[in-house]
Amino acid sequence: MAFPTHIVSAGGIVEDGNGNILLVKAHDDGWVYPGGITEVGENLIDGVIREIKEESGIDATVSHLISVISNTAVHKWYDGVTDVPTKVMFDFVCRAVGGELATSDETSESKWVPKEQVLDWITLPAIRMRYESYLNYNGSVNYIEYVTATTSECRVKLERRV
Repeated sequence: MAFPTHIVSAGGIVEDGNGNILLVKAHDDGWVYPGGITEVGENLIDGVIREIKEESGIDATVSHLISVISNTAVHKWYDGVTDVPTKVMFDFVCRAVGGELATSDETSESKWVPKEQVLDWITLPAIRMRYESYLNYNGSVNYIEYVTATTSECRVKLERRV
């Protein structure tokens, strides 16, 4: 029996308590909120806290889960050769509790942006869609399935509250 292969990642929409959201400028993807692939043996909450710290220098705590997202498209990695399997992403609302804005090997800038201006900075359709899910959060976790052919394309196949 072959086991399916999935990439599991976690994203953190970090609030500063003053109406601002943490954004980082990723080398390949432009402005995004922090997050990434969980490591072997790492749980989702520890993974998102680590990613936030690594990418931005900010210490955070997890408040609540807002979305579970699946990208079910098989597409090529940045190398143009490797197939990327189904990705399952968990987006959390987080609170900043310390640290200083910084950059990393994965990011060239980090900044606080007013919540209502974040979509002016995010250009990737999938990240915009996920941030909009945060803006529309009503207390129920949003489940979204989408497919991408390239990083500039995103087609929602299913969206529902669970």
